[in-house]
Amino acid sequence: MGQALVIVSFGTSVPEARAAITAVEETLEQAAPGYLCRRAFTSPTIRRILAGRGEEVPSLAQALDSLREAGVERVAVQPTHLLYGYEYDKLKAEAEAAALPELALGRPLLAGTEDIRRFARRLSAAYPPEAGRAVVLMGHGTEHFANAVYPALQTALRLEGREDVLVGTVEGWPGLEDILRQLEPGGPRHIRLVPLMLVAGDHARADMAEEWKPRLEQAGHTASCVFTGLGELPWVQEMYRERLLQLLHMEQAVD
Repeated sequence: MGQALVIVSFGTSVPEARAAITAVEETLEQAAPGYLCRRAFTSPTIRRILAGRGEEVPSLAQALDSLREAGVERVAVQPTHLLYGYEYDKLKAEAEAAALPELALGRPLLAGTEDIRRFARRLSAAYPPEAGRAVVLMGHGTEHFANAVYPALQTALRLEGREDVLVGTVEGWPGLEDILRQLEPGGPRHIRLVPLMLVAGDHARADMAEEWKPRLEQAGHTASCVFTGLGELPWVQEMYRERLLQLLHMEQAVD
């Protein structure tokens, strides 16, 4: 009886950063007319913080249980995650454990080579080259093998001719030290720091603004921070919409 779409994100506890998640959710809801839409966050810490503020956001397992109890038989789950990783592995396991007659799980935004190349092209257009300036993209990073997406994106940007756009991560490779080494040969320049994350949340406001920016300035550069999450960018929203449409048309169950 009925069909539903669960849009699942890591989540954020920063109120002003929530706009990025909301924008992607609204885009996906519009792309799935006739679907009952639900939100889920994978981070227990974020859900606990939000609950303390009076907002209850379910985990994916809780959202799926609720839909099953309501008699919904056909469910599509679309993550807003940037790449495969431990969080995706966890939500995939939760989806597999759900006792639903029909469930399809979508892929993250950068799920393959063509996704990365396309993302690099659009990112290059969004931040055109400027003399004496560089763009440093700060991703989260992970010990999961999916971290390879970050150096792959760096390669794709360089194949687009963008030596001035560098990719780094907070918790993976390449890191800030790798970024600093790449900037040194070009001499002092102005650096625009941009979050390579769905939301410009805690990492953007702490690691990017309070650690990366001062380190770049200590190295002789000037730096500024962009507090715009990927989810707020229309072209990223469109990529998520296309990802969902692929899922709904494929109707491929989790295996």
